[in-house]
Amino acid sequence: MRKSILNSRLRVKMFSVVIFSLLLLICGDYLLAEKTQEVQVAKKAGKKGFVKIATIGPGPLSISENTEPQKVVEQMIAHWRNRFAQVLPDRPDLIVVPEACDRPSGFSLKKRLQYYRVRKNQIRDFFAKTAKENNCYIVYSAAREMGDGTWRNSSVMLDRKGNVAGIYNKNHVVIEETTEAGILCGRDAPIIECDFGRVAFAICFDLNFDELRLKYVKARPDLIIFSSMYHGGLMQPYWAYSCRCHFVGAIAGKATPSQIYNPLGQLVASNTNYFDFVVTTVNLDCALAHLDYNWQRLRKLKDKYGPKVKITDPGCLGSVMISSEHEKISVEEMVREFEIELLDDYMTRALAHRHKPGNME
Repeated sequence: MRKSILNSRLRVKMFSVVIFSLLLLICGDYLLAEKTQEVQVAKKAGKKGFVKIATIGPGPLSISENTEPQKVVEQMIAHWRNRFAQVLPDRPDLIVVPEACDRPSGFSLKKRLQYYRVRKNQIRDFFAKTAKENNCYIVYSAAREMGDGTWRNSSVMLDRKGNVAGIYNKNHVVIEETTEAGILCGRDAPIIECDFGRVAFAICFDLNFDELRLKYVKARPDLIIFSSMYHGGLMQPYWAYSCRCHFVGAIAGKATPSQIYNPLGQLVASNTNYFDFVVTTVNLDCALAHLDYNWQRLRKLKDKYGPKVKITDPGCLGSVMISSEHEKISVEEMVREFEIELLDDYMTRALAHRHKPGNME
């Protein structure tokens, strides 16, 4: 009898242990899932950071001028479907294309306008559909006819749902764009808010004018998108550094590189003579600081955050780029924590010193 009772008690204990273990596993899984969800929410709602950018720079599509306008539209859509197919497997957050991306080569102005008036928004709508299906932003850069019959040379930002997030009209058109094609200069330089950061635009000839660049110096975008027919040479890295932001160019024709620069003016990625596209990831959560007065502060910053902060020195410039790779702490918070003086603040302070009474001859 006693042996039976002991066996019964043993079975109860074993049953209790099993139940308790199962409860621990369930609770552990629940807490882990809840924590994972918290991290995912924090990433979605948190600081700006990594964004994957694809820039595509094919030459203008060659089509016979005798082709019916609607057939031109269809060939152009097929062309861009093939171009997008090169980069979509990488699942980019943003795709950038050249200026006048749907303008065929070799068309007379008369034939081009006939095509545009049949095209209307068909190609833009195809771009929008592609953006929605692939959950990415796409820039559609093309000529647009306005309600009053005038034209604009525009870059249209399409968001992840295929909606128009904003439009930039080329501010500085080449003279013949107006006198021969009726394209008017844009008036505004909007900053478009995207879920990965604040975006500004320039198109081709714009890159020559400080009037536009200085607007962006003041506005402080995270990224400048440059759709163009010409490269601009040293002006690309100069704009990136002077505006303290990343810069992506999409230039028509793979012989002229489509490139991405960081805020130090360093080349990050480029297409090649073999491929008219490149895809890379950049970190927009960054800031520039001069080395003056910051040597020890930067050392302490690195000592605390280790691989979660990246300090990039291009050499010779005297300035470095601080990038936060921390899941929750932004570069702004890091800079504030260690009282690091940013590059623009330092230059402002130095300029004020020059103009202080008694400091100038």
